[in-house]
Amino acid sequence: MDILLNLRFLRFLRRKGSVPESVAPMARPSQGTTTKTATTTEPSRELSPQQTSTPQGQPRPRQKDNSRKSFNQTTNPHPLIRDQWFGSIQVSAPISRALHQIGYVDPTPIQEEAIPAFLEGSDLVGQAMTGTGKTAAFGISLAELIDPNATSVQAIVIVPTRELAVQVTDVLRRISNHRGIRALAVYGGQSIQQQIQALNKGIHIVVGTPGRIMDHQRRGTLRLNRVKFVVLDEADEMLDIGFAEDIDRILRQTPSQRQTVLFSATFPGFIRGLIHRHLHDPVWVRLGGEIEMVDEVEQVYYEIADRDCETGIREILDTQVNGGQALIFCRTQVNVDRLVNFLARHQYAVHGLHGGKPQRERNATMQAFRDGSKNILVSTNLASRGIDIPSITHVINYTIPDNLEEYIHRIGRAGRMGRAGTAITLVREWDFEMLDSIMGHVGDRLHHGKLDVSP
Repeated sequence: MDILLNLRFLRFLRRKGSVPESVAPMARPSQGTTTKTATTTEPSRELSPQQTSTPQGQPRPRQKDNSRKSFNQTTNPHPLIRDQWFGSIQVSAPISRALHQIGYVDPTPIQEEAIPAFLEGSDLVGQAMTGTGKTAAFGISLAELIDPNATSVQAIVIVPTRELAVQVTDVLRRISNHRGIRALAVYGGQSIQQQIQALNKGIHIVVGTPGRIMDHQRRGTLRLNRVKFVVLDEADEMLDIGFAEDIDRILRQTPSQRQTVLFSATFPGFIRGLIHRHLHDPVWVRLGGEIEMVDEVEQVYYEIADRDCETGIREILDTQVNGGQALIFCRTQVNVDRLVNFLARHQYAVHGLHGGKPQRERNATMQAFRDGSKNILVSTNLASRGIDIPSITHVINYTIPDNLEEYIHRIGRAGRMGRAGTAITLVREWDFEMLDSIMGHVGDRLHHGKLDVSP
């Protein structure tokens, strides 16, 4: 075990090149534990498009950007001493205490690769399957680097949806709980005056949707001229929603001497262009391919006639979910409302979530689902990305997704952070073409089951 730890630590030092004296590595005590076998795909660092390889085919060592590193070191005039351990990563005592309280013991693979690169001062591109701990990866890094004594906005985190803005803000507050760092979620549907009042009191990290961030910029209530860190979370989802031009506009209003981090599940042409335009010699961290499955999720499908689906969903809730927590996906807002009304009439603790509901109601719905007072949530794809509720035991596709990527992101709501989960898909008479497409990717991981009402 000691040998393995030393090898990993030497790799970390080699990547850093040198370390400031205030954060110089300490010898990690021997713990006498048994060697842990990795069950996740090992992350790989890729060359950025500008990098080349040596004649022997090995990646050329990335040239260190000294100007960027010194910029990062001066971000906080009183840097923290990182003399505690989060797995193989050194963190400061306040962050270690917060991680312990949250229940984070060991870093996930994406955290193990991304956090050191972020703390080093590198721009970063991260690609990983859903549920791998991306939010904590940039959250821990920001909590270490933000100066709580400054009054200006030092970091912005741009996200595609209101729900994700609320969730990311909650994670950031918990991680930075003992540092006095203030984070604020800004999004449409909430009183902008409340957001302005909070901004006027001094906020260190703003998490928001592109539209509301630009609204505050136009009003002069959010200035980005002193931003040192920009995080783009779920970048491909923002592209799908239509925020491409907005993201470009926001980034052009931030200082060129900033650190930019981008997380995305896939990399279509626009995202690659965004990286080329706005990131400087980024470190690439990837877990698997562009569309990967969460291994901890058991997948099953049931063939069922459309007229029997309501009966089928009750059978699933009664015999399989049975007191667990279920997230049910429907294609349209009308489907969501109908299914919620049907289940409520049969005494199920259920809420519905879609973009047609007022923001206050959506917030209350998500809170009730998080705290378990309602154990069934019926939603459109609004909740298919970024919503991290570890207690979800079952994801049910009441209507089959329109494409493979949507299927992956839906079922990724279960099996979060290594936990086991179950994904169930109802396949109607006209769904077999889409089923064949899904099975062509997932293979025998998707099992055929039978319900009492199955043909």
